Amino acid sequence: MKEKVEAVLEKIRPALEADGGNVELVEVTPQGVVKVRLKGSCGCCPMSQMTLKMGIERMLKEAIPEVKEVVAV
Repeated sequence: MKEKVEAVLEKIRPALEADGGNVELVEVTPQGVVKVRLKGSCGCCPMSQMTLKMGIERMLKEAIPEVKEVVAV
């Protein structure tokens, strides 16, 4: 599943990079929790939680039904 998650993140990255940010995959747990690290501008942006839940998590869940949650570490 880690490869599938990374493939979806590659599609999201250009939008994050356009705003000076990025996302790094840290871990995918057996329970379907995806742990990511927001980097650059995304790491300190007040909208980062919205980006995480409404953007990254939504896209991952649509593409990979096994994903239950996305959390920032």
